[in-house]
Amino acid sequence: MASTSTSRLEPSGFLTRSGPKVRTHVRGRLRLGVIQVLVLTLFLTLFGRLWYLQVFSGDDYQAKAADQSIRDIVVQPARGLIVDDMGRPLVANRTSWVVTVDRTLLGRMDDAVQERLLRRIARSVDRPYQAIRESLVLCGAPDAKAGRCWNGSPYQPVPVAKDIEQQTALMIMEQNEDFPAVIVESQSVRSYPTPFGINAAHLLGYLSPVTEDELDHAEETDDASLHGGSVVGRAGLEKQYDEYLRGFPGYKQVTVDSMGRVVGDSGEIEGRVGDTLVTSIDARVQSVVERQLAQTIQNARGEIDTVTGRPYVADSGAVVVLEAQTGRVVAMASQPTYDPKVWVGGIGKEQLDRLYSEEAGTPLLSRATQGQFAPGSTWKPFMTVGALQNGYSQSTALPCSSGFQVGNRVFKNMESASHGYIGFAKALEVSCNTFFYRIGYDFWQKFGSDVDDVDAKDPLVEIAQVFGFGKETGLDLPGEATGRIADRQWKRDYYESMKDYYCKVGKEDGSDFLHRFAREFCVEGFAYRAGDAVNFAIGQGDTVVTPLQLARGYAAFANGGTLYEPRVGKAIVSPEGELVREIEPTVQAELDISESDLEYIDEALLGVARNPQGTMNWRLQGFPFDDVRIRAKTGSAEVYGKQSTSWVASYTEDYVVVMMVSQGGTGSGTSGPAIRKIYEALYGIKGEQVRTALAAIPGVVPPKKLPVFADDGSILPPATSPRKGDQ
Repeated sequence: MASTSTSRLEPSGFLTRSGPKVRTHVRGRLRLGVIQVLVLTLFLTLFGRLWYLQVFSGDDYQAKAADQSIRDIVVQPARGLIVDDMGRPLVANRTSWVVTVDRTLLGRMDDAVQERLLRRIARSVDRPYQAIRESLVLCGAPDAKAGRCWNGSPYQPVPVAKDIEQQTALMIMEQNEDFPAVIVESQSVRSYPTPFGINAAHLLGYLSPVTEDELDHAEETDDASLHGGSVVGRAGLEKQYDEYLRGFPGYKQVTVDSMGRVVGDSGEIEGRVGDTLVTSIDARVQSVVERQLAQTIQNARGEIDTVTGRPYVADSGAVVVLEAQTGRVVAMASQPTYDPKVWVGGIGKEQLDRLYSEEAGTPLLSRATQGQFAPGSTWKPFMTVGALQNGYSQSTALPCSSGFQVGNRVFKNMESASHGYIGFAKALEVSCNTFFYRIGYDFWQKFGSDVDDVDAKDPLVEIAQVFGFGKETGLDLPGEATGRIADRQWKRDYYESMKDYYCKVGKEDGSDFLHRFAREFCVEGFAYRAGDAVNFAIGQGDTVVTPLQLARGYAAFANGGTLYEPRVGKAIVSPEGELVREIEPTVQAELDISESDLEYIDEALLGVARNPQGTMNWRLQGFPFDDVRIRAKTGSAEVYGKQSTSWVASYTEDYVVVMMVSQGGTGSGTSGPAIRKIYEALYGIKGEQVRTALAAIPGVVPPKKLPVFADDGSILPPATSPRKGDQ
């Protein structure tokens, strides 16, 4: 059907036509106009925003973009030195060639190229491919291996091989086209100059990489000195003074592109070298102490134990030398020991297992500060103080019989010797056990025969506590053992912790010692009986001390009754040679002991070394006592199932020297010769003469001043060091 249209007269007088086509056309033009307006508005908005960003705020955003293209790479500072009291380096730094890999560039390579590169590196540096691969994995990643992953910045080149030979380093640098993403550079690592051939591993300690927990703690405490590539002190002086030695890291800024690839350097912020630790150690004396300890152990192993009929095991030993008037450590040695260099650049599993191996003697354990041994007769001077302060006098005389019976057991004197009625001085001189058995038994009868009374008075236990036994000395080295005073409370606590085990063993069939002991312990293992008391009086039983604790106790005899906290550190000096901190001797306690009693014991111990019947005298024949007055006490501590422990504790006005050899035999018989040689080294003695003419020999008297730090970086001995014979 044909379409129709209509015509109408508009008010304007024009004739218009209307219809579907006309209306559609009008609406189309209207929509187009709206779209044009919207597009124009959007363009205006876009251009306005671009003007705002590029013109009005352009400088701010340009700075932010620049910041995002710069990454910080940590530059590890050289660690501070550790020197002896004359300025001789004990721990220093050396240059090590290190191969590092840029993880960012490595990540842009496909897997096949990566593997070829890493295998090429492994062959060149003679290291397993898998180890290199694992060392590049970021810690926290799913495939990260504990102890091998990289906990530093992703932009930091990752060290994959340290201490490589210079020839290898030059080869890699010359063939850089074959080693893309590989950087070879020299870094500072620990070195050990070993003056006089010393070892000192237990004193110095070692380093290892920082842990994630330590990094978290550093972040919480705003400690900027630690970062992912840091190494941290783990033992010895390295750990104790780590905050001074570690220095402060520097930062090298590198520019990276949008893909994270390094395209240039943007500057460097210098770090700060660590401070120097000056110690009270005398390297010359330390070397003598170490050699004498090693030689003594070797000699003991060649001697036959008359009790067992076998050679002495001599499985370990220790020597401690202290300044008597200050508590400073002059020398300290422990056997078995290890080479501190094994930690440099990372330690292998086989080496680490050996350090903890009981079969190897647990070399990581310092017998001087962590070894705990029955003190034997070296305990008797302390027991003498306890007796003199609690009813006995310097004129007391008691029988030194060949044996002393307690219940159904006879406690023997050494080699069943008998000396009649003697006083404390003679009892110390000849080391009479039965004399001190009577002291211990007397106090037990007076105050402690009620085995249920845990708080019973015990003058001998109390004096041991007064001298600081049973707790740490406060030495400035980590990991010190506390020792143990086996009193009534300790025995009750031990019984409560072990009774279930021993009662179970006691119910089993068997008549050997273990089963008999278990049955007895199950019934009355808590009881502190007379046998415990008499054993305590001569340093036997369950009481144990460290060689350092014993040396500190004898220093109190030498200096008139002051207990010092032993110190190895003497001062902290900045890289510029300025004194940062002086580490003064710290008094832990002033002992309330009469001067008369201290002088009495001092003379008695002088008799041990000087008088013909003294147990140390035969080892000091011809020694110049008029110039160097050695006081000494020997000891042979018996331990069930083991050979006796050899002890000599000694002192002069200047020094305390204590030596211990576990399963090494008698005190003077095994340790006596070494004690003499150590004093000869301390005082410059040759034969029967004190070499006062050679007063410049370091160690005759410890230097009062610090080493001199010259402007050229060298370290010189103290400017003036008063020596024996100068005054």
